[in-house]
Amino acid sequence: MDLEKKPEPEQQPQPQRQASPAESAPAEPDFADPQSSLRASDADRDRIADILRDALAEGRLDAEEHSDRIDAVYRAKTVGELEPIVRDLPGARPQQESAPAYAYGPDDAEGPADNLVAIFSSTTRKGRWRVSRRTNAFALFGNVEIDLTEAIFAQRLTTINATSIFGNVEVRVPENISLRGSGSGIFGNFEVVTLEGVDPQAPVVVINGYSVFGNVEARPKRGKWITDLQDRLRKHLGH
Repeated sequence: MDLEKKPEPEQQPQPQRQASPAESAPAEPDFADPQSSLRASDADRDRIADILRDALAEGRLDAEEHSDRIDAVYRAKTVGELEPIVRDLPGARPQQESAPAYAYGPDDAEGPADNLVAIFSSTTRKGRWRVSRRTNAFALFGNVEIDLTEAIFAQRLTTINATSIFGNVEVRVPENISLRGSGSGIFGNFEVVTLEGVDPQAPVVVINGYSVFGNVEARPKRGKWITDLQDRLRKHLGH
């Protein structure tokens, strides 16, 4: 006698356990966005820390939130990891800020150089001014200050030859250009903070020279950015 074979009950799929955030794989960096994949500098971390400090002082964050976010700031490796930390706070730069458009004037490699000399005195060049392709800065028992944060770059490469003898030469640049240097200090200090602009067409400032019982220093000025370089140059040239 044949027995009727009863169908076996269908097995219900077992619910899958969702991985916790700690077990999830870290997000891949967005290499299509050069700004987010750029390695974070000390200046980048300090800028974010300043925003958090202000938020704590204004009561937007409590002490515990501030502490957690500060820890995240100094663990961050890239700019893309820093920006979300302050995305909900005033003072944060827009995540999708468009890169500035750069336009330079005609190549004038043989043009005259600017000469800034301070002998037992002080010389300052700052504000809105057109930067020459070459600038010679000489300080003898004096001080030369060159501030490029509001300057108009009519060419991509700018070279500053700095000499300090018992004196001081200081150069300040915007944060979104490239800064390089080569020099030496003889019983003195020659310090150039290397900076690489995100935009490959951003201005490049090169500091060359030496100091003897003096100081030559070049570094970015926190919070200063070139955002309207093309318009500035066109207006300056009368186009």
